[in-house]
Amino acid sequence: MFGVKTKQISNTKYNNKEAYLFLLPWLIGVAAFTIWPMIQSLGLSFTDYSIYGNTKFIGLDNYKEMFFDDRMFKTSLVTTLLYVLMFVPVKTIAALLVAKLLNKKIRGMAIYRTIYYIPSIIGAGVAMAVTWKILLSRDGFVNQLLSHMGLGPFDFLTSPDMALGTLAMMGAWQFGSAMVVFLAALKQVPKDLYEAADIDGANKVRQFFSITLPMISSTILFNLIMGIINAFQVFTQVSVITNGGPADSTYVYMLHLYRTAFESHRMGYSSALAWILTLIILAVTLLIFGSSQKWVYYEN
Repeated sequence: MFGVKTKQISNTKYNNKEAYLFLLPWLIGVAAFTIWPMIQSLGLSFTDYSIYGNTKFIGLDNYKEMFFDDRMFKTSLVTTLLYVLMFVPVKTIAALLVAKLLNKKIRGMAIYRTIYYIPSIIGAGVAMAVTWKILLSRDGFVNQLLSHMGLGPFDFLTSPDMALGTLAMMGAWQFGSAMVVFLAALKQVPKDLYEAADIDGANKVRQFFSITLPMISSTILFNLIMGIINAFQVFTQVSVITNGGPADSTYVYMLHLYRTAFESHRMGYSSALAWILTLIILAVTLLIFGSSQKWVYYEN
């Protein structure tokens, strides 16, 4: 009986033409607007190319200049790393804690979830960046509110010691997408684990660290990697609010790449900058994936 069933399954022929047909528009889009531009960018990184000039092959000269002569490359890279170290933990922890609070069955919970998700929709645009710039200025609403509490005023955006941290906190405000992913993961944690922990006398804090975190560790890995990728590419807020200042304290990598490409018109050199950033993100991602074997729990 089992032999006949196995034979029938093994002889089944699958027709995937319909699937490939539906995927074709996406595959064409990826090939035309992602893969091909990346190949062209890689080629341009070995050239001296300007929008208004001819293309000249110069080998590894762009990369040599980057590592040995470009002071702003090193400055922007260090600044971006500091931003990542501030932005990613705050955003991840905030998203997890809010998701934990919203993982309850109470009346009107859908409204609360919507409210917390709204910043992710409106928070990354130019208009919102301008709004934050006004709110956090020395005479802005935040400093006025703090002055009534006997604090401040603070130079959130004009002090070299505070500007980068302020931008990181503003970016972490958009934790809605990560929150939704955490919320979905929390709903999948088996309830019987908490019931067993209650019987054993474990309090809520112990349950959070011994049950919740291990069971959603794969989701933490996902949000961590996505947060790092997004943080390395921060640009809009920095460009609109501080433009790299004060004293280059917020001069992030993407701002350096943008100025090199569209102000200095050095497309070849900016392509080299883009590929170095790609390799850095890839290296950090692989490092996190390698370490995940020690702290990510998979049920199988």
